[in-house]
Amino acid sequence: MQSVLVVDDDPFIRKLVATTLEDVGEFELHEAADGLEALEIAQRERPTLVFLDVDMPRLDGIDACRRLREDPTTGRTTIVMLTAAHGDDVERRAEDAGADLFLTKPFSPLDLLRLVDRLGSAGGPGARRS
Repeated sequence: MQSVLVVDDDPFIRKLVATTLEDVGEFELHEAADGLEALEIAQRERPTLVFLDVDMPRLDGIDACRRLREDPTTGRTTIVMLTAAHGDDVERRAEDAGADLFLTKPFSPLDLLRLVDRLGSAGGPGARRS
Protein backbone atom coordinates (compact mmCIF):
# COMPACT_ATOMS: atom_id res chain seq x y z
CA MET A 1 0.00 0.00 0.00
CA GLN A 2 1.35 3.42 -0.98
CA SER A 3 1.56 6.12 1.64
CA VAL A 4 0.41 9.51 0.35
CA LEU A 5 0.65 12.87 2.12
CA VAL A 6 -1.67 15.65 0.98
CA VAL A 7 -0.53 19.10 2.13
CA ASP A 8 -2.73 22.15 1.55
CA ASP A 9 -4.10 24.88 3.80
CA ASP A 10 -7.45 24.55 1.99
CA PRO A 11 -9.43 21.65 3.50
CA PHE A 12 -11.48 21.37 0.29
CA ILE A 13 -8.35 20.61 -1.76
CA ARG A 14 -7.17 18.04 0.79
CA LYS A 15 -10.58 16.38 0.70
CA LEU A 16 -10.69 16.40 -3.13
CA VAL A 17 -7.32 14.65 -3.40
CA ALA A 18 -8.06 12.18 -0.59
CA THR A 19 -11.52 11.27 -1.91
CA THR A 20 -10.25 10.84 -5.47
CA LEU A 21 -7.40 8.57 -4.41
CA GLU A 22 -9.58 6.54 -2.02
CA ASP A 23 -11.88 5.73 -4.93
CA VAL A 24 -9.19 4.24 -7.17
CA GLY A 25 -6.62 2.38 -5.19
CA GLU A 26 -4.93 1.19 -2.08
CA PHE A 27 -3.51 4.34 -0.57
CA GLU A 28 -2.71 5.10 3.04
CA LEU A 29 -3.64 8.80 3.18
CA HIS A 30 -2.28 11.45 5.50
CA GLU A 31 -3.14 15.15 5.53
CA ALA A 32 -1.37 18.30 6.67
CA ALA A 33 -2.50 21.94 6.66
CA ASP A 34 0.94 23.57 6.33
CA GLY A 35 4.57 22.88 5.61
CA LEU A 36 5.68 22.39 9.21
CA GLU A 37 2.96 19.84 9.87
CA ALA A 38 3.90 18.14 6.59
CA LEU A 39 7.51 17.72 7.69
CA GLU A 40 6.44 16.18 11.00
CA ILE A 41 4.08 13.71 9.31
CA ALA A 42 6.58 12.88 6.55
CA GLN A 43 9.25 12.04 9.14
CA ARG A 44 6.87 9.67 10.90
CA GLU A 45 5.02 8.12 7.93
CA ARG A 46 7.66 8.25 5.15
CA PRO A 47 5.20 8.73 2.28
CA THR A 48 6.07 7.59 -1.22
CA LEU A 49 4.09 10.48 -2.72
CA VAL A 50 3.48 14.03 -1.47
CA PHE A 51 1.03 16.53 -2.93
CA LEU A 52 2.37 19.86 -1.68
CA ASP A 53 0.69 23.25 -2.03
CA VAL A 54 3.06 26.11 -2.84
CA ASP A 55 1.37 28.91 -0.89
CA MET A 56 0.76 27.99 2.77
CA PRO A 57 1.15 29.56 6.21
CA ARG A 58 4.02 28.85 8.64
CA LEU A 59 6.21 27.15 6.01
CA ASP A 60 5.50 27.43 2.30
CA GLY A 61 5.60 24.49 -0.07
CA ILE A 62 8.88 25.44 -1.72
CA ASP A 63 10.76 25.48 1.58
CA ALA A 64 8.96 22.31 2.71
CA CYS A 65 9.95 20.63 -0.57
CA ARG A 66 13.58 21.64 -0.07
CA ARG A 67 13.58 20.25 3.47
CA LEU A 68 11.96 16.99 2.34
CA ARG A 69 14.70 16.59 -0.27
CA GLU A 70 17.47 17.29 2.26
CA ASP A 71 16.19 14.66 4.70
CA PRO A 72 17.56 11.16 3.95
CA THR A 73 14.27 9.53 5.03
CA THR A 74 12.19 11.54 2.52
CA GLY A 75 14.77 12.50 -0.09
CA ARG A 76 13.47 10.04 -2.70
CA THR A 77 9.78 10.79 -2.17
CA THR A 78 7.90 11.88 -5.29
CA ILE A 79 6.74 15.48 -4.76
CA VAL A 80 3.90 16.98 -6.79
CA MET A 81 3.51 20.72 -6.28
CA LEU A 82 -0.04 22.07 -6.21
CA THR A 83 -0.15 25.67 -7.35
CA ALA A 84 -2.69 28.27 -8.32
CA ALA A 85 0.10 30.53 -9.52
CA HIS A 86 0.87 30.42 -13.19
CA GLY A 87 4.33 31.28 -14.33
CA ASP A 88 7.81 30.05 -14.89
CA ASP A 89 9.16 31.68 -11.72
CA VAL A 90 7.12 29.49 -9.35
CA GLU A 91 7.91 26.34 -11.33
CA ARG A 92 11.61 27.19 -11.51
CA ARG A 93 11.80 27.81 -7.75
CA ALA A 94 9.93 24.57 -7.06
CA GLU A 95 12.15 22.58 -9.43
CA ASP A 96 15.23 24.10 -7.78
CA ALA A 97 13.84 22.90 -4.45
CA GLY A 98 13.43 19.36 -5.84
CA ALA A 99 9.81 19.13 -7.03
CA ASP A 100 9.08 16.34 -9.49
CA LEU A 101 5.79 17.44 -11.07
CA PHE A 102 3.18 20.20 -10.98
CA LEU A 103 -0.60 20.18 -10.81
CA THR A 104 -2.23 23.56 -11.38
CA LYS A 105 -5.28 24.52 -9.32
CA PRO A 106 -8.08 24.33 -9.96
CA PHE A 107 -7.77 20.75 -11.16
CA SER A 108 -10.36 18.07 -11.70
CA PRO A 109 -10.33 14.60 -10.19
CA LEU A 110 -9.62 13.36 -13.72
CA ASP A 111 -6.46 15.53 -13.90
CA LEU A 112 -5.34 14.04 -10.60
CA LEU A 113 -6.04 10.48 -11.74
CA ARG A 114 -4.11 11.02 -14.97
CA LEU A 115 -1.13 12.30 -13.00
CA VAL A 116 -1.20 9.34 -10.59
CA ASP A 117 -1.51 6.97 -13.55
CA ARG A 118 1.45 8.67 -15.22
CA LEU A 119 3.49 8.22 -12.05
CA GLY A 120 2.55 4.55 -11.94
CA SER A 121 3.62 3.93 -15.52
CA ALA A 122 6.89 5.84 -14.97
CA GLY A 123 8.06 3.47 -12.28
CA GLY A 124 5.78 4.57 -9.49
CA PRO A 125 6.20 7.09 -6.73
CA GLY A 126 9.79 7.47 -5.67
CA ALA A 127 11.01 7.24 -9.26
CA ARG A 128 12.21 10.78 -9.78
CA ARG A 129 11.89 12.17 -13.25
CA SER A 130 15.11 13.10 -14.98
